[in-house]
Amino acid sequence: MPLEVKVPTVGESITSGILGVWNKPDGAYVKAGDPLFEIETDKVTSEVVAESAGLLKHLAKAGDTVQIGQVVASIDEKAAAPAEAAAPAAKENGAKKEASRVEAAAPVGAAARGKAAAEISPAVRYQSAEKGVDPSKIDGTGKDGRVTKGDVLTASEKAVPSVASVPPAAKGERTSRKKMSPLRQKIASRLLAVQQETAHLTTFNEVDLSNIIALRTKFQDRFVKKHEVKLGFMSFFVKAVVHALQTVPAINTRIDGDEIVQNHFYDIGCAISTDKGLFVPVLRGCDTLSFAAVEKAIAAYAKKARDGKIQLPDMEGGVFTITNGGVFGSLLSTPILNPPQCGILGMHTIQERPVAVQGRVEIRPMMYLALTYDHRLVDGKEAVTFLATIKEVVENPAAVLLEV
Repeated sequence: MPLEVKVPTVGESITSGILGVWNKPDGAYVKAGDPLFEIETDKVTSEVVAESAGLLKHLAKAGDTVQIGQVVASIDEKAAAPAEAAAPAAKENGAKKEASRVEAAAPVGAAARGKAAAEISPAVRYQSAEKGVDPSKIDGTGKDGRVTKGDVLTASEKAVPSVASVPPAAKGERTSRKKMSPLRQKIASRLLAVQQETAHLTTFNEVDLSNIIALRTKFQDRFVKKHEVKLGFMSFFVKAVVHALQTVPAINTRIDGDEIVQNHFYDIGCAISTDKGLFVPVLRGCDTLSFAAVEKAIAAYAKKARDGKIQLPDMEGGVFTITNGGVFGSLLSTPILNPPQCGILGMHTIQERPVAVQGRVEIRPMMYLALTYDHRLVDGKEAVTFLATIKEVVENPAAVLLEV
């Protein structure tokens, strides 16, 4: 009897999803561990792999709404492997020797790219075709130089398509339609609910980043050498938010029915944008994390989100959220709350502007900050104090290290 391939459980509250894409065609011979398809839900996108080798048969189409536990494919484990898979070991060894000889004769970069291209997964091939990127020209960051979906996305963001590469629209075709993904539907419903169910207000301030930039410039090389990760701005803001939450604990609360729940921990969510939507993974215990630990955690989450590997536990339980629209050039915005949290900090682009410093006009790297808060729990005085505390810590980062 063929092995049944079922939609796996991806979270307690999730009962269905959309079969996003088949990574293996119907009738293909698959090996154990091969990625078969992606399942898109209202919270995460998960990749399902083959449990054993055999002949694959599709029982559902890409785009179908499927239930958790539903059988969407079968694998005939008794089917004979194709001739190339059952080739004699000698032939395989000969091919390996030939490949080694070619790689040795080729430049190092070309050899690495050739190896990576030979090991490109079906998921990466699909993503490359969708983004119009040649995976053989991408330097992979995966194991043994393999190209990942995250590498493809990064390459596609850097690429600027020419006019000639954009296919002309069909004659008379002025619009097109596609089904809204479960994740986008969930985002839409949650944002609308926040607007309708909370008394949200936003207060603004600006911060001078001169001292942080000077610190990063002075210690960046030593930081990277020791921790193998770059020192970014986000770790400073995470630490500043923790300090502000400790100073103004009213922001570290949430409403549960007719009760106010006071949090005594500091799990901070950091918003990450992907082509599938916005994810907010949570950094746990930020009051105990070092700057390096914060930067490594953010980098790891960003890679997981862009590779479609992020899971529900990664995004649950945060007490406050930081979002950075500045990476896209936003000068000023009003972020929307991430319920049940009662506060979210919006960072924006850094601009050099003339400011008054001790009676003199100087050009400083300035950033606008926005704090959106739930007025049902937080008064204006507390919100302004919270944002002013963040400003003070960011402008004087040494104060955090000295605990003054």
